[in-house]
Amino acid sequence: MWETFGFEFVNFYLIPGLVLGCIYALGAIGITLTFSILRFANFAHGEVMMIGGYFTWTAMVLSNDLFGIPLHPIIAAIPAVMLAIALFILVDRYFYKPFRSAPAIRVVMASFGMMLVIRSFVQAVWGPNQLTFVPGIAKPNELVKNLTASVDMMILVPNKHFWIIAGTIVIMLALSWLLTKTKIGKGMRAVSDSPELAKVSGIDVEVIVKATWCVGGFCAVAAGVFLAMDLQMLETTMGFRMLLPMFAAAILGGIGRPFGAVVGGLVIGLAEELSVYPWLGDGSLISPGYKTGVAFTIMVIMLVVRPSGLFKGRLF
Repeated sequence: MWETFGFEFVNFYLIPGLVLGCIYALGAIGITLTFSILRFANFAHGEVMMIGGYFTWTAMVLSNDLFGIPLHPIIAAIPAVMLAIALFILVDRYFYKPFRSAPAIRVVMASFGMMLVIRSFVQAVWGPNQLTFVPGIAKPNELVKNLTASVDMMILVPNKHFWIIAGTIVIMLALSWLLTKTKIGKGMRAVSDSPELAKVSGIDVEVIVKATWCVGGFCAVAAGVFLAMDLQMLETTMGFRMLLPMFAAAILGGIGRPFGAVVGGLVIGLAEELSVYPWLGDGSLISPGYKTGVAFTIMVIMLVVRPSGLFKGRLF
């Protein structure tokens, strides 16, 4: 059974689906927080993911060239997170804040403009061509390989996938603590429910807005770095291509439900990868070239059948 079905299914479809779902989940968290607290769809979110990957690549190159110290992408992502959060706050202060009381469609169009600005900036600084993020062949994690081999299974989890899944779990635990145990997290939940009532009760809404950008920026950079680790390369449209699945994940989980976004991301990632598995024996359900349409299909179905999402998110 394992030799004929399990090995191929688990190693080449299930694990990549979980990895893709982790990336979607982290990206969808920033989208759902922005939508629920700031009341607009931030279409520049994917570009922040992308520029976070470029910041991380730059930190890796500088560390290796100047000091001879090769950094792991997760370590190099620390300064990248700081730069991305600073970028988020500056964009909010000088670009989004003047639109606070404007109709939502104006802010959405402004986010489209910011998306193009960030992409053009990256192309001007780093060039329009692909960059190799992590060279070489991804080796399987020896710990997972040895543990599964001891029970007559062979699960080959590449080191990059191991770090993506483990990193996502750590970020989810930290986010859970932030939202449920800290004053900032409780304030974010209050502003999400009612900004006016939160302001009357003494909550500094502007502080909550900055905290939202910080959390969203952190998750966006993490998603961008994990995506670059998975693809092992960087290119300027990688964030834009992730927008639709991330919005689908946020809608599936429910707008304003960060942990719903996590579930939605995992569902979307698994659905995309498993849809190209040869369930019929001699062919997959759909061509691999069309698997991104799975996210769009799920999003449309949810908007029609249950627009509040699986976890009854907010409707605007």
